[in-house]
Amino acid sequence: MSEAPPATKPAPIWKNPTVSRLLLVALFAEIGYAVLNISTMPVYLSYDRNFGASSAVYVFCGFLFAEAAMKGPMGHLADRVGSRRLMMLAPLLTVCTAIASLFVPHFDPKVGEPIEVFIFIVLRLIDGVGAAMLWPAAFALMGNSVSDAKRQEAMSLLNMCYLVGVALALPIGGIVEDSTGSILAKAGIGSHAGGIILAAILFGLVSLTVSRVVHIDAKPIHDEAHAGGGFKDLVKTWKQIPSYLLLAVLTFAGIGFPMGIIKIIAQDEFKLTATQFGALVMPGAIAMALFSVPISKIGERIGRARAVHIGMFSCAIGISLLSLGAFFEFFRTPWILALGGIPVGLGFLLTIPAWLASVSDINPSKRAANIGAVMTAQGVGAMIGAPLGGNAYEKLVPVGKGLGMSDEAAVHFSHFSPFIGTAVCIWLAWLIGLRILRDPR
Repeated sequence: MSEAPPATKPAPIWKNPTVSRLLLVALFAEIGYAVLNISTMPVYLSYDRNFGASSAVYVFCGFLFAEAAMKGPMGHLADRVGSRRLMMLAPLLTVCTAIASLFVPHFDPKVGEPIEVFIFIVLRLIDGVGAAMLWPAAFALMGNSVSDAKRQEAMSLLNMCYLVGVALALPIGGIVEDSTGSILAKAGIGSHAGGIILAAILFGLVSLTVSRVVHIDAKPIHDEAHAGGGFKDLVKTWKQIPSYLLLAVLTFAGIGFPMGIIKIIAQDEFKLTATQFGALVMPGAIAMALFSVPISKIGERIGRARAVHIGMFSCAIGISLLSLGAFFEFFRTPWILALGGIPVGLGFLLTIPAWLASVSDINPSKRAANIGAVMTAQGVGAMIGAPLGGNAYEKLVPVGKGLGMSDEAAVHFSHFSPFIGTAVCIWLAWLIGLRILRDPR
C-alpha cells in the first residue's frame, strides 16, 4: 500500500490577498483616526486655538457620538449599496473635514470660543459618520473573505491593526508636529497643525488604496428572521441583557475619562514633547499588537469568564497605580506611566476577545443584535467618560485645596483626577463581571 501524502500546513491567513489588502486599509485608517483625534486635535485646540481642556473634549465627543449612533444605520446601508463603495467614500469625508479644520476662522476670544467649538464639533460629527461608514463595511468584507473556521483569527488581525495603528500614530504624529511646528506657526496655521495635514493625506491614501486593491464586494448573508427589526427590537434586546450593558457602559466610561486629554496630561504633567510621548507609548503598543493573538489563546484555555475577571483586575491595578499621582509626587513620572501601562495593556488583551465572545454566547440566535447593543453601550460609556474627564482635569483644583493640598498640589490632583475616575469605573465593572460572567462547568 502506498503511504498517504503528508498533510500540508495551511497557509497563514494573512497571505490571503483580500485579507492582506483589508488589513493594509485598516492600518492606514486607524493611523489616520488616531493621529487626528488622539495625537493632534486635543493639543491643536488647546495650544493653537486656546480652547480649555473641557472644550477640546466636547469636540472629541462629537466624533464618538456620531460613530456610535451611526454604525447600525451605516451597516444596513453597506448591505444595500455595497461595502466597498462606503469604504471609498468614508475617508474622503475626513479629508474634507481635516482641511476645513485649518480654515476655521479665529473669532474674538471674549465671545468667539463657543462659535469655534460648535464648528469643530460639527466637523468631528462628520468624521464620526465617516468612521461609522468605514468600520462595519471593513468587518463585513473581512468576514466574507474567510471561512467560518478562520473568522475569529481574521477579526483578531483587524484588532492587531487597530493597536499597531495607535502605536504608530502617536510617534508619527509627534514627529510631524515637532518638525513642522515652527514652519506652520510662521504661516499662521498653527504649530500643532501638522498632524491634521498628515491625517488628510492618510485618508486620501485609504480611499485610493480601496479603489485600487480591494476588488471584492460580497454582501453578508442575514437570517431574515432576525434582520432589520428596527428600534423596538433594539430596545427589546437592551431589556434582555441590562447587566451586560451596564458593565459595558462602566468600562468604556472609564476608558473615556483620560482618552481625549491623554496627550495634554503627558505634556502638562510629565513635560513630554509630542515626539517623546509617542516614543514612550510606541514600544508598549507594538508589544500589545504582537501578543494580542497569543494572549487571546490563553484566554480560550482558562475560560472566557475567568479571562474577563483576570484581565479587568489587571487593568484596575494598573490604572490605580497611575491615579496615585493625584496624591503623591513620586507617581508623577513618565516611568510610572509606562509601568502602569503594562498591566493595563495585558489586561486589555485578555479581556476584550473574551468579553466579545461571552456576549456572543448569551443567545446564539441573536448574536449580532446582542453585540450591536453592547457596542452601542460602549460608545455611550465613552461619551459619558470623556467630558467628565475633561472637566475634572480643568475644574477640580478647589477639591484638592479642600483636601488640604497646596495650590500646586491641588493642580496636580485635578490633572490626575481622570485616572481616579477610570479606576473607580473599572473596579465597579470588575465586581459586576464577577457576578454575571461564569464559565460553564
